[in-house]
Amino acid sequence: MIKNEKIEELLTRGVAESIDAAHLAARVRGKKKLRIKLGIDPTSPNIHIGRAVVLWKLRAFQELGHQVVFICGDFTGLIGDTSDKEAERPMLTEAQVASNMKSYFAQAGKIIDKSKAEMHYNSKWLKKLGFLEIGKMADAFGLHEFSSRELIKKRMDAGKRVSLRELMYPLMQGYDSVAVKADVELGGTDQRFNLLAGRSIQPLYGQEPQDIMTFNLLEGTDGRKMSSSWGNVINLVDEPADMFGKVMSLRDELIVRYFELATLVPLKEVKTFLKDTTNPRDQKLQLAWQIVNQYHGTKKADEAKTAFIAQFSNKELPSDIPEVKIKPGTYKLVELLVETKLAASKGEARRLIEQGGVRVGQKQLTSDKEIQIQKINNLLLQVGKRKFVRIV
Repeated sequence: MIKNEKIEELLTRGVAESIDAAHLAARVRGKKKLRIKLGIDPTSPNIHIGRAVVLWKLRAFQELGHQVVFICGDFTGLIGDTSDKEAERPMLTEAQVASNMKSYFAQAGKIIDKSKAEMHYNSKWLKKLGFLEIGKMADAFGLHEFSSRELIKKRMDAGKRVSLRELMYPLMQGYDSVAVKADVELGGTDQRFNLLAGRSIQPLYGQEPQDIMTFNLLEGTDGRKMSSSWGNVINLVDEPADMFGKVMSLRDELIVRYFELATLVPLKEVKTFLKDTTNPRDQKLQLAWQIVNQYHGTKKADEAKTAFIAQFSNKELPSDIPEVKIKPGTYKLVELLVETKLAASKGEARRLIEQGGVRVGQKQLTSDKEIQIQKINNLLLQVGKRKFVRIV
């Protein structure tokens, strides 16, 4: 793809809004090396491919010769961003954030070239801010600007609590742009207010307001917005077979959206490939292969595809079913699912059983029956299409 085509795709693919679009386009086509900022809070241990949509855009800027700046929000992660939440996000502890962020730079390195990127923790500068500095930034905003945000207004209208802490978050993210002297900041559509905060705060420090780009949000495996708190995620660190299977479980109507946002396949090719709508399964196989290939390479993608077809088309069992040792005795099915970690709780186990998603010895069970586990047992337990254990 020649440079002009790369620039056009960078400015349009998956992009919901650019501010200031004309100014940004001129700068990208100019000679100046821009500083492109992206921050991600470590609110969970893994980065999912919904967040990777923007990381890939960061990589595209990098390939055009611009300086990318990746910020792990270890301080903003403590404060908590509720931009996309219908309830107040609880504050995380420093220990939780420290645990979550252990491999964030390594995970980001699956996409961007870390050797050519700036990598920062924002506690480096945010911990040093005093009340005078925060007051100076806060003076640039009116309370009505914050309270008119859709989800905040919805909570206030319903009489729900909105903490003063939540008002602080956009200031912190905006100051990140000052600290790294950002020319452009990237984020999801749910980050629009926070990204604009950077444009308001930078002039207070003698900096030109950053341009911003917002990107369409990717749906998760259940059709809702991909979110670690909902568990509907495809993580960058998922094993190839698990990643492949999750993509195959997507609704057919998400195929085009995933090709656009989650793969690097040129859009011209995607449009041609998707003209035939008679066999969405084949399209989804290609989609799953592309995504696994991006994070694990061609060999692993080929193996995952072969294993999936063998298991689900030819009705074969996986070749690498994990074994779980438990004490002999009589177990309720609910207890067995929790004991083997196929369900996180008895409540989840009961839902799986009621929905017909549990098989014992390849027989579907829809009630919480008692199961006798003997020393010589070699019982196969299955939840959904992809989770298996063999009890020994």
